[in-house]
Amino acid sequence: MEPGSMENLCILYQSPDFLVVNKHWDIRIDSKMWYEKVTVQSQLKHRFPELADPDTYYGFRFCHQLDFSTSGALCVALSKEAAGRAYKCFKERTVTKAYLALVRGSVTQSCMTITLAIGKNTQEGLTHMMCVEGTEGCENEKPCQTYLTVLQHGLYKGEPVTKVLLQPLTGRTHQLRVHCSALGYPIVGDFTYSFKKDNDPYRMMLHAYYLRIPTDHELIEVTAPDPFQPEMDPNWTPTEIMKSLSEAMANLINKAFSMEGPEPEGKAEPLKLVEKKRETEEERAVCQQWLAEWPGE
Repeated sequence: MEPGSMENLCILYQSPDFLVVNKHWDIRIDSKMWYEKVTVQSQLKHRFPELADPDTYYGFRFCHQLDFSTSGALCVALSKEAAGRAYKCFKERTVTKAYLALVRGSVTQSCMTITLAIGKNTQEGLTHMMCVEGTEGCENEKPCQTYLTVLQHGLYKGEPVTKVLLQPLTGRTHQLRVHCSALGYPIVGDFTYSFKKDNDPYRMMLHAYYLRIPTDHELIEVTAPDPFQPEMDPNWTPTEIMKSLSEAMANLINKAFSMEGPEPEGKAEPLKLVEKKRETEEERAVCQQWLAEWPGE
């Protein structure tokens, strides 16, 4: 429960081309606001001043995003070329990510694939939020998939909660938070998607646990230690184990890697990766904008 500081940056992986850090909850990756002194970017500059690139706005090239309230594995590229290799993996959907979360209520199904499309909320006062298809004021909905596995049932401050493993198969803004909330199982401490009701926990209980980026030059594969343990937060009391984290991760990884080969005969797999498609002009523009500030080395 220690708050983020300039000194408590945890490094999960380091090579000449990449760093993976364990992002603290409730700090931003970067910020233009003068009063936000502690960000991942400022932590990196403090710890690795020699690695900061003065030709980029923030000094470091973040390969993907984590919400302000989310903790866990965050990959940083240390050159334009390395960033391009990481982006290629994201574009071709060869990246595997998995998150741990505590959600409100008791999830009855042992596993499920959530396929609700997600769009932008245009209702007055809610434009900072995303929404699922069918919600009033929801626009520009796009297909989304999240695979959920129940790990444990228990209590948080006496209220029923479920510990789950979440695998996003698409990358829509706030996808995991929106999908869980739409099913009636909002993430514990999610102030935004509880409509400002869940403000008692010290943090939002969402953590980027596993990250695998198979670039052409190196395999990045890391886990960020599970923070949702009773010894770390005595408010969380597990009462029933449904599946061990190691077993759930083994199943997830095996399914993700088997998608490249033929599906086994007989039983259909519940987990489907989105089919690869040609890069659109919009996607190409996003990539070009993402890389624009990084001139050649």
